[in-house]
Amino acid sequence: MRRDAFQAIADPTRRSILMSLTGETQNVNALAEKFDMTRQAVSLHVKILQQCGVITIRKEGRERFCNLRVQKLTEVADWLEPFRKLWETRFDQLDDLLLQMQTNQKKKNSDLSNSKKRN
Repeated sequence: MRRDAFQAIADPTRRSILMSLTGETQNVNALAEKFDMTRQAVSLHVKILQQCGVITIRKEGRERFCNLRVQKLTEVADWLEPFRKLWETRFDQLDDLLLQMQTNQKKKNSDLSNSKKRN
């Protein structure tokens, strides 16, 4: 079965493992302590992440250290880019609308204040 970065992030546990590895390389035991599941279950997730190419595993004696391969996640970032642009455009439009509403409210308040002063 061909595995890719999308399969790596498809599971919440695997996403959590990836987040844990953003700060530093960790061994499988240290990762397993963070989850309410067996070490074997975490090891299976680690194996899938390795097959997806988003982590590498380095053996030192009996320990297996996991290291994040951020460049493999660019496939996901590239796929998300059009959606990011879409949301940025929508947020810019919302900012413009809110600014226009704020300007209209200030004008309305100013007109009301001037009207009261004349009376």
